[in-house]
Amino acid sequence: MEKFSELIKIRRSMRKFTAEKLTEEQLKTILRAALMSPSSKGTHCWQFVVVQDEETLAQLSHCKAQGAEFLSGAPCGVVVLADPAVSDVWIEDASVASTMMLLQAEDLGLGACWIQVRERTMPDGSQAEEEVRRILQLPANLRVLSIIALGNKGMERKPFNEERLLWDKVSQWK
Repeated sequence: MEKFSELIKIRRSMRKFTAEKLTEEQLKTILRAALMSPSSKGTHCWQFVVVQDEETLAQLSHCKAQGAEFLSGAPCGVVVLADPAVSDVWIEDASVASTMMLLQAEDLGLGACWIQVRERTMPDGSQAEEEVRRILQLPANLRVLSIIALGNKGMERKPFNEERLLWDKVSQWK
């Protein structure tokens, strides 16, 4: 990608993927972007769990009432975790890392979509985070922010229409 401004214009959430697996180099490049993401005071409180097993992805696709179903059709999901004991701004740090993965995936020509887990519930009202923790047998000290679905694009999406920019949401302090 030549320019960042073009990258952010064409990056769109992808919820449909081909069956083709990511290469080891593609996955490593995406994870490298997350590991290079900035964090408050250099604490690097985030951690990542790469899931490529179809059965586990299918289980994770039911971790909340809606908005995760497409994970069962993705060849890869990266669960984004953080340790709140390491940083009080773990949500922000993990969010930046998640965003870096989304942008890196697009730069590689891959599709990606953020699946929000923190503060989401399952149909029975239980916490989505607890379901992810149960499926992956995660330690109690780690919090789950998101799952990033990754794969080769299963459809084309138009770039962001800049005519839809909400400039009225911007004010200037004098």
